[in-house]
This record gives sequence, C-alpha cells and structure tokens, in this order.
Amino acid sequence: MSGEQPSHKQTAASKAQSKADRTGAGKQKASELQSEADTAAVPKHGQ
Repeated sequence: MSGEQPSHKQTAASKAQSKADRTGAGKQKASELQSEADTAAVPKHGQ
C-alpha cells in the first residue's frame, strides 16, 4: 500500500471477506465487494 488509509469500501469488503472465509457464507458477495473496492482504489492517471 502507499501508506494511505483504506477506504470505507475496502474496509467493508475486508470484513465481508473475513466473514465469508470463516463461515463459508456470502463468498460471492464478498468477492464482488472486494473487486469493487480494489477497482475504486486504483489511482487515476494524471492525478
């Protein structure tokens, strides 16, 4: 990481992923949240 704080989406996705890993439930949704958070965290060119 670049030293920045994780966004709200990243934090929520991480929590959902952890729960899915522990319980086996919600894996698809957790994966989608993680993907969305990762995409949102990619810096835009020129910014």
